[in-house]
Amino acid sequence: MSIMILVGAEVFGVAIAAGWAIAGLFELGDYVGYALMALFSLFAIYILVNLWRRCVAVEPLTGRA
Repeated sequence: MSIMILVGAEVFGVAIAAGWAIAGLFELGDYVGYALMALFSLFAIYILVNLWRRCVAVEPLTGRA
């Protein structure tokens, strides 16, 4: 579970920063920057869902200590 928090924060941080940087680099404007951030965030969600499936396959969440 802790790896999901760590990777999730990093992936979403990279997604938002990449959208902001690309929009700023090519002077695309605020709305395009927000759209890129949203698009990259959707890709980040896809990555996290796949990571979640792999983590649960290796170590199932059963509630036992």
